[in-house]
Amino acid sequence: MFSTKSPKPEEWDIPKNPSYTYYIYYMYANITVLNQLRRERGMNTFTFRPHCGEAGAITHLLAAFMTADNISHGLNLKKSPVLQYLYFLTQIPIAMSPLSNNSLFLEYAKNPLLEFHKKGLMVSLSTDDPMQFHYTKEPLMEEYAIAAQVFKLSTCDMCEISRNSVLQSAMSHEEKSQYLGKDYLKEGPEGNDIRKTNVAQIRMAYRYETLCYELNRIKEGVKSD
Repeated sequence: MFSTKSPKPEEWDIPKNPSYTYYIYYMYANITVLNQLRRERGMNTFTFRPHCGEAGAITHLLAAFMTADNISHGLNLKKSPVLQYLYFLTQIPIAMSPLSNNSLFLEYAKNPLLEFHKKGLMVSLSTDDPMQFHYTKEPLMEEYAIAAQVFKLSTCDMCEISRNSVLQSAMSHEEKSQYLGKDYLKEGPEGNDIRKTNVAQIRMAYRYETLCYELNRIKEGVKSD
């Protein structure tokens, strides 16, 4: 286990490899320091988006929840409703790759992508090792096309997932404004330019109202305690 008693990286002399949590913490700490330096010099910064939750212990997802900007895979969230709820409340982005998961860990029909999407987690589709798992020159289009067929996604679902993808990407503010509209940083329907995203305003209103409802319930619970 990783704790305050764990040796620092330069002092590590244990034959066994450090835990996932250990790696995650020190990667997060170093990227934070590096980003601060780059920001002071007017340079771009790095996003911390670890490979997490495809396999391994559920504590991997807990460590990433505490440190990561977003994660890749997140399959094991289906085993922990509590962590699902935390990821929902904080809207931590999750980039999922059902095609590679189907080959390695979980068959397509059991992939939790649709379940997460219905619950309002911020999921997107991504590729994982395109040279190994895809058969065309457009691997991301493969992911979308197959997901649409297998999960019976509607046009609105596809557009919402695509919008999530742009939001959680490393594109600049100018590029995101070009693809999503100049008000994309606003919450709820106000931040949705339907002419660019093709996501229905009623869908955006539903997502926003549901999230606000859950956050208010927690706020009221804290006050009552």
